[in-house]
Amino acid sequence: MNEFTFYNPVRLHFGKGQISALEKELPKYGDKILVVYGGGSIKRNGLYNEVMTILEKLNMKVFELSGVEPNPRVATARKGIEICKKEGIDFVLAVGGGSVIDCSKLIVAGAKIDEDPWNIVIHKIEVKDALPLGTILTIAATGSEMNAGSVITNEETMEKYGWGSPYVFPKFSILDPTYTFTLPLNQTVYGIVDMMSHVFEQYFHNATNTPVTDEMCEGVLRTVIATAPKLVNDLENYELRETILLSGTIALNTFLSMGSTGDWATHDIEHAVSAVYDIPHGGGLAILFPNWMRHNVHVNPERFAQLATRVFGVNPEGKTAEEIAHEGINRLSEFWISIGAPSRLADYKIDDSKLDLLVEKAMARPLGVFKVLQAEDVRKILEMSL
Repeated sequence: MNEFTFYNPVRLHFGKGQISALEKELPKYGDKILVVYGGGSIKRNGLYNEVMTILEKLNMKVFELSGVEPNPRVATARKGIEICKKEGIDFVLAVGGGSVIDCSKLIVAGAKIDEDPWNIVIHKIEVKDALPLGTILTIAATGSEMNAGSVITNEETMEKYGWGSPYVFPKFSILDPTYTFTLPLNQTVYGIVDMMSHVFEQYFHNATNTPVTDEMCEGVLRTVIATAPKLVNDLENYELRETILLSGTIALNTFLSMGSTGDWATHDIEHAVSAVYDIPHGGGLAILFPNWMRHNVHVNPERFAQLATRVFGVNPEGKTAEEIAHEGINRLSEFWISIGAPSRLADYKIDDSKLDLLVEKAMARPLGVFKVLQAEDVRKILEMSL
């Protein structure tokens, strides 16, 4: 494995009733709170009232930013930054899913600079400070509640990029599985695809001697595969929601990438697709990832075969590594389809009319570590996905 330094300062409050931790956590940071949330689901499921009751009890001065999009926009982050600067906000509380948290990360970083926050996303500005951030999670998916990463869309330029900084690690995150009970089936499925994709991105690397993280990755994947089919048929089952919620956090809190650098090309290609077409991130990954795998089996067939046998139960007897690998990839695709994920870009009415633009957007940054992709590779993967 590669040399590494590990750092993750997030305090995780996990389980039923853990919202009570707000009473201990928030007074440390001041009394002006910006609450950031999405389209209003937290009002429908009662979480909004729970949060506001606690904030009122603590005599907090509360400001709100609602309407964060599923693919969060830099324009929305700018609104939050304006509130922070105008009102002298002490603390930002993100209540929602990964998009709300990602947007809030840009808000807390952007509140400390005088330039446009998009310059942070495109790495023109290095983050050197940020307001403190806390999260209350409502969807198992991105792992943003326990990492320092964020993905932001610029709707005007049709760009969507990931960025990160240790300054935007949440100070704490509250994960209560009951807050995911009302999550619709399609969003539950997208979250499952997303967390599995995070594991795949870290599993495909070029480091050697990684048996510990290999087993960790494979264990998370097997757990999700065993749990997901039950969950999609029983959306308010506490134990199933609990398992998937923790799986999503473990999948991207950097534990699985100790000693290696993951690939992440599939995520970058999906970012290009959803920047242009505004499709659900998990849906795009379900379509693209099996085809990235098929396109790159030749790079290290044994790695793919290991995944196929250990996670998807492929019998290796009498088969080449590539045959084992392809059987495993097919089982992955079949699994995602079985729980309700899309399998073709055509499912979102996407054809080849903007293929050149998608390739151009995807190639705006270097792509891949396990296999460095060129424009022709991206085009092929997209064509396979149509």
